[in-house]
Formats: sequence, C-alpha cells, structure tokens
Amino acid sequence: MSAIRLEHVTKSWGAARAVDDVSLTADEGALLVLLGPSGCGKSTTLRLIAGLEQPDQGTVTIGGADVTHMTPAQRRIAMVFQSYALFPHLSVAENIVFGLRVRRVSRGERDARLKRVAELVGLGQLLDRKPSQLSGGQRQRVALGRAIIAEAKVCLMDEPLSNLDAKLRHEMRTEIRALQQRLGMTMVYVTHDQTEAMTMADRVVLMRDGRVEQNGTPEQLYNRPATAFTARFIGTPPMNLIAEGECQVGIRPEDIRVVSHDGRIARVNAVEHLGADSIVLCEIAGQPVAVRQSGFSKVAPGDTILLAWDDVRAHQFDRASGRRLEAAGENAASAVPG
Repeated sequence: MSAIRLEHVTKSWGAARAVDDVSLTADEGALLVLLGPSGCGKSTTLRLIAGLEQPDQGTVTIGGADVTHMTPAQRRIAMVFQSYALFPHLSVAENIVFGLRVRRVSRGERDARLKRVAELVGLGQLLDRKPSQLSGGQRQRVALGRAIIAEAKVCLMDEPLSNLDAKLRHEMRTEIRALQQRLGMTMVYVTHDQTEAMTMADRVVLMRDGRVEQNGTPEQLYNRPATAFTARFIGTPPMNLIAEGECQVGIRPEDIRVVSHDGRIARVNAVEHLGADSIVLCEIAGQPVAVRQSGFSKVAPGDTILLAWDDVRAHQFDRASGRRLEAAGENAASAVPG
C-alpha cells in the first residue's frame, strides 16, 4: 500500500519549472530518498508533499486521501528541516512537546509521550537544557524527537544532517534509519549526499532538472543505472565513461584491474592513498579513468600501465541521449526510470 503518491505534479517559478511532471510513490513503512544535485527539484517536491507549496498541476495523495489543496496541518505529517528550528528560550523538553501543547494535548499524555521519545532519541538526561547548551548532534535529536512525538504516520526530512560533521552524519543516519524501522513510519528524506541515500533508503528517486532521472532500489541505481547521469552520480569515485564511437562504455573503478599483458595502455597521473584502498587516476587515449586498488598501490605518477576489465561488468550508454543501451539478455524494464 502506498502512503504517499504524486501523480504528474508540476511546479513552476515564473518560466522555470522546479518540478516537471513528477510521479512517484512511497510505500507504507518505507524510507524513500529524494536524491540529486542542488536545484534539481527535490526540496520543492518535498514541500509539495508537505503542503508548503501548491502544485500548478497534478495531485498529491497521502494515506489514500487527496490532499493536494489541504493545508500542512490538515495533512497530519511531521517534518524535520535542515535548520533545527528550535526555540532558544525553551528547554529540550519544552521544544519537543511544543506541538502537543499547541494542540492542547493533556499534560499526562504529553509527559508520557515525552518519556518514550526521550528514551528513543537518547535525550533523557538533557531535557532541562536549553538549545545553546547542546551539541549539533543533540540539537538534531531534539528536532527528531519533536517530529516523532507527534506520532504522525508520515515524516518528511529536508537535508537534516547537512550541518553536522562527517562522524555525526554517520551516527545520525544510522539512528534515523533504525528509528524509522522501529516505529514503522513512512519517511521521505531529501539529500544531495549519495552515501546517505544508498545506506538509508528502501527506494531512491534520483532527480535532475526537475524530473525523475531514475526511480529504484539502491542496488538498481548502482548496478543498472538507466542513464549516464545516474552512472556518474552514484558511486565514489563515480563510474568511468569512455567514449567509443556512438556510445559510452561505463566501468566502475572497482571493476578495473592492473594487468601485465592484454590490457589497454594507460598513463598514471596521480595516486590517492586512502588506507584500505587507493584510487589511481589515469588516462586512456586522453580520457580520464579512475581505478580502485586494495591497500597501497605500487604504481606512481608518470607510470605506463595496462588496464583490463570483464565485459560483463561494462555498461553502455548512447552518447547523444545518455540512455542505457541494453545488452542481449538484459531486462530492459528494470532499468527504466519511473
């Protein structure tokens, strides 16, 4: 059952279309990630789901009900923003229960919910503190607790971890995913970070210029990118694209190996040592190619090496359209964005 459905939704700002004929669904109890670069329309799509913006065309359905023209309050959803949006003069506890107080939930019910939520998000010992006395991660937990305490079936998150350092981002995305699964809530999560998308999502909607580039599981986007754009956006380092006639051959850096014979001649430009592995930056016939090797690579800038890969690991894309070219035996339907 779909908890959220967008059908042919369009939103324009003047002559520019921020969201262009977008259709998607978020299944009940699933975590759907809207992924893409800045300006691709992902945050506007989230705001259309929330009711903070009205679509020019199309419909928004939540829980089977058409909410296209409803206010955010009528949609009964929770939302976590990029900014923590905490009241500086209120304590952690008061910030978390603020929405319940506005809705005149009884004191006993507020206290019971606060106790449960504080335990869930690890704030039990910090309820009397003010936001200025908290770390960035703790403030984000307050914002998360405020969303959870509403007990809404749908939670929307707009780049909630972008203000945190790398270590905290890793910890918080793990906590958010665990909470979402434990509570069984439907979550739509906006990010430009493909690592967040790949590690958290049940399904990823990759957007580009206001449209859906590809809609699928993280595995589908990684292993069967529908376009050259998807191939380059998903993966670190991104997929190599080598021009060959009217097509581009895509090879992931981890699928390329250095060989002693029967390989393509490549010149090494640089080597990035990352500890567990190394990234060798090369050129083949003037085209950049990255190679991932385990441990510390023995090659050095200026070396000439031979590179090889298995044909079964190669992807082909039309150079003009960027669309995936299906190899014999492949299931085309699974690569089509939807």
